[in-house]
This record gives sequence, structure tokens and C-alpha cells, in this order.
Amino acid sequence: MTGWRRLLRAEWTKARTVASTGALVAGTVLTTVALGGAVAAATHCPATGCTDDPVRTSLTGVQLGQIAVVVLAVLLVGTEYGTGTIQVTLAAAPRRGAVLAAKATVLSALVAVAGTVAVVLSLLLGRALLPGGPLPGSATVLRAAGGTVLYLVLVGLLALGVAVAVRHSAAAIGVVLGVLYLLPVVAGAVDDPDWQRHLVQVAPMSAGLAVQVTAGTADLPIGPWPGLAVLVGWAAAALLTGALLFRLRDA
Repeated sequence: MTGWRRLLRAEWTKARTVASTGALVAGTVLTTVALGGAVAAATHCPATGCTDDPVRTSLTGVQLGQIAVVVLAVLLVGTEYGTGTIQVTLAAAPRRGAVLAAKATVLSALVAVAGTVAVVLSLLLGRALLPGGPLPGSATVLRAAGGTVLYLVLVGLLALGVAVAVRHSAAAIGVVLGVLYLLPVVAGAVDDPDWQRHLVQVAPMSAGLAVQVTAGTADLPIGPWPGLAVLVGWAAAALLTGALLFRLRDA
């Protein structure tokens, strides 16, 4: 336990002393809230309330804020490989599985804090801008809010696994953003409704963001929690692949 605490402290020290970490955490909050507020402000609703899902509308900014999360996760690994300090890390802590677990823990904590702040501010802004906006404390809003924070954490872990496997920051960012954004585009371009539905069900972003939906969930290609479970599978596969390659390859 003492060794694990020291490893966590070391990873936290590395994360907080890199200048980009604070900027990316702040960027996650700012971009999420800004885009969500812009979409809410541009949404025209009657005084009686919005017919669209106001919670999902308020949380639209997550689709942009997740980019900062991806970059943050990749740089936690890519910076060490780029500078060669990964060799120092592994010399001090040769148990590679523990090193990766500590990085994942620190990353999850950072993203959870940033995600919580971003989601709360987005919902409050949506409440102010949308007639009949999100009601704090309702079960569906809590599910959407908590699920969105989990979504961001899982996106970060997905990116971390890819970064460890690829060992090149720009390539890892490109792979993760491609997986997140291109699969929904491909699904939208498919004419067959059955194939389109299946692609939406397996794409990490479209499936994971189903957790934000609070109205008409029966009509979704995949339910809120099953959709988030799909993203869990993507993140787990990326981390397991990264951990295996991390163990087998030289630093």
C-alpha cells in the first residue's frame, strides 16, 4: 500500500507540474459549458416548455469538451515517451501494470472533477436559457448528469489505453478522435436502417451519449445504461491492449 501511494503521488506530481494539464482541465469545462450554452441559447422553445430534450440540449457541449479530455489522457503518456522520461519512470517503478493503473487513477480523478463542474454548470445554464429546462434533483437528470461524467472518464481511459499502445501523441489523438467522431458519420451515411441502427449501437460516442437522453428513451437504438456499457467495453479493450503491449515491449 505504501508503494502504491508513492506511485500515485509520483503520477499526480508529474500530471500537475505539466503546464498543459491545468489548461486542458480548464478547457474541458469551458468548451463544454460554452457549446452547451450556445446550443441552448439558439434553441427556440415556446413559453410552455421545450418539446426537445432540454437535458440533452444543455449537455451538448460534451461532444466538444471530450477533445480536451482525449488530449489530456494522451499527453499523460505521450509526454514521457517524447522526452524519454518513461525510462526513468520504469526504472523507479518496474511494475508496469501498477504504473498504468496509477496513471489511469490520476486521469480519472482529474476528468471526474472537470466533468462534474462542466456538467453542473451546463445544466444550470440550460435551466436559465431553456423554458422548462432541466429540473435539479430529478432521477432522470441525475442519471444524465452522472452518466455524462462517467462518459468523459471512460473517454479518457480509452484515450489512455490507445496512447500506451501507440506511444505517439499525435497518432494516438488521431486514432481516438477518429473512433469517436467518424463512426457516427459512417452510420449516418448508411442507407439501410438496420445497419445504421447497429452502427449507432456499437459506436462509442453515439452509444455512450445515450445516457444523456431523458425523453423518448424507448425510441433510442440503444438504452442509456447499455449504451454506456458499450463505451466501457471500448475503454476496457483499449486499456487491456495497452497494458499487454506495455508489458511486452521495451520502454
